[in-house]
Amino acid sequence: MTAEGTTATEGPAIAGRTAATQGPLSTGQSAATEGHLPTGQFAATEGFATTGQIVATEGLPPGEPLRAWADRTSCVQGGALAFHLMGAGASAVRVRVTDVVSEQTRLTATVHAPDWTLLVPEEWPSSLYRATFDVPLENRPATDEAEHEVWFAVRAARPGTASRILLSIPFATWRAYTYAGKPQQGLYYSEQPDRAPQVSFASPGGGPPPERWEEGLLRWLPGAGYPVDFCSGLDLHKGDELLSHYSLLVVNGHDEYWSMEMRDSVENFARRGGNIAFFAANTAWWQMRLEDYGRTMVCYRDAVADPVTATDPRRATVEWSSAPVDRPENTMTGLSFRRGAGAWGEGMAVMGKEAYTVRFADHWAFAGTGLTDGEPFARGALGYETDACALEWTGDVPRATGTDGTPGSFVVLATADLRHWREYGQGGEATMGVFRLGAGTVFNAGTINWGSVLADDPVADRITRNVLDRLSGAAPGDGWDTAGGPDEVRALAACASVLFGADTRGRLLCREVSGQNLPWRPVGLAPGVRALAAGREAAGGLPLELYAATEDGRLLRRDPVPGPVTGDAAGEWTEAGQVPPGTTGLALCDAGLFAVTPHDDTLHYLSALAPDGPWRVLGDAGGAVALTTLNCRLWAVTADGRLRTRLPVGPSDGPVPFADAGTPGPPPHPRTTLAAHAGVLYATAPGAPLLLCARPVLPPR
Repeated sequence: MTAEGTTATEGPAIAGRTAATQGPLSTGQSAATEGHLPTGQFAATEGFATTGQIVATEGLPPGEPLRAWADRTSCVQGGALAFHLMGAGASAVRVRVTDVVSEQTRLTATVHAPDWTLLVPEEWPSSLYRATFDVPLENRPATDEAEHEVWFAVRAARPGTASRILLSIPFATWRAYTYAGKPQQGLYYSEQPDRAPQVSFASPGGGPPPERWEEGLLRWLPGAGYPVDFCSGLDLHKGDELLSHYSLLVVNGHDEYWSMEMRDSVENFARRGGNIAFFAANTAWWQMRLEDYGRTMVCYRDAVADPVTATDPRRATVEWSSAPVDRPENTMTGLSFRRGAGAWGEGMAVMGKEAYTVRFADHWAFAGTGLTDGEPFARGALGYETDACALEWTGDVPRATGTDGTPGSFVVLATADLRHWREYGQGGEATMGVFRLGAGTVFNAGTINWGSVLADDPVADRITRNVLDRLSGAAPGDGWDTAGGPDEVRALAACASVLFGADTRGRLLCREVSGQNLPWRPVGLAPGVRALAAGREAAGGLPLELYAATEDGRLLRRDPVPGPVTGDAAGEWTEAGQVPPGTTGLALCDAGLFAVTPHDDTLHYLSALAPDGPWRVLGDAGGAVALTTLNCRLWAVTADGRLRTRLPVGPSDGPVPFADAGTPGPPPHPRTTLAAHAGVLYATAPGAPLLLCARPVLPPR
């Protein structure tokens, strides 16, 4: 839906609601989208959409439509799920239960209205299922909402055993779009004054829309070799225990309606180290509430009309980013439809024309794709709604500003300018990116239609594999991520939230401390500088300054000004003393300067309050060639690529050896340099990319 509250399918698109079951629209697409969905979107007359559909017998008088529903939207393997039927009278009813991912019919049986309980066999795979009801030899018409079908998920009896990936099905959004435009029956349309403020899951309908946004990814997963466990999105409501069994939660397609408990559980999952992949958009746009033991979804879309606003405004059913909730979905997803785009009705045809543009080709998400920055990819995957975030640009490199709630660690991977979509609904942008949420990692593809291109687009296929492998733990990486392209930087330090570097050409450079691939920019001179260091803010009574060790043994200091400075090197830097000959690593901690000299493997110490005093030997340097300070510890990198750490004690404390950290070091290089800021380590070397380690781990006890 739009930022103003207009429905996503308002107008011509809703005409295709019956496409899945009847009429001339037999491709599974509404009239607005026919012919424009990329290869891989599944037809409603075959496979995923209608396997098990019972065709009415011609020539017989029509009877009353069958309507059915289940008590819940999911059931565990070996459990029971109760169904209820209307319109059957005394007739025997045939039910066919189909695993719609594998297209296998799991059960065909004769049942009697009004109630029937399915005993789910333990051997049925965790998957998405559809129960289709009909009366044999009777011409029962299908309703617009395919009310003779009931969709449900089967959860794993032993969560996380067969797969470390949990995929949720957006039953809340499916239910929200059911009976759209029918007064007091559906939550849509948003501007319709007689729309229903609440709808019941214990009622017919509630299946996927005709566009089947979720099908592409669901069908691709097994063929690509990824077993996954399924759940209903409603299982995430107070879902902490369920999520605790998995490494990765996949949110797919169009998952627009989230309760506060759903968000709390998913965000807690990530903060504890779980990962999330959103192959989706318009995600968590509306806050809804579950009442009546989860059987009723409440969404007034109006804080004034919602009676809960007066007593608990956090739960008011409005957009998550709107008052009085003021909890932008960006903090969980990294993106929002607020800045995204939407093409609705006949405008959906534009989806097949659009593509992403690569903005960070060196990132792990693009490994193996062969893409370069500025290259288009995933044509046809954008739409019908996209998510984005506020950006600022340095040349062709974007950076998330965070003004809209997007976390500071968000890294932009790709963008699409869709401002021209205002002609079709809502103009805006699409953004793909990744960020850290607590101990977890979140990837967001920023589009509803991502799954539709997977069957035929090798680049989208490779990106999806990279995300699933990395975040499920199948290929977790080495703890270091690329934060910038190769350069000739040989000294690093972070000071006043700016990353400074000295390069082999004698220039002082700077860039923002960020995981984004921002370019370095010259801000001064640094001839002969071999190592840089800076203290923590308000540390030891020292002014916040940048320190440098030169190849000829001088200790220099300078104001940490990130702008151009005129004059020669002598005017930019102040002589502060000497450093031990051969110093390649320098660090400042607790008003003490530490230096490493690799030629004799020695760690040296000098009080920064008396920089003209003598340096004292603390002991061996543990093979270090680079040194920095992070959270009151010394961190070092060795020439053979080990990451080591120790406490920064002085001479009176006795010898304290370096120990290997619980995180591997960056690739081996004899001239590696190291810096730290806000819990993150940065490393580079001449000719090597800038790397970051966001979660350094202490040595095992």
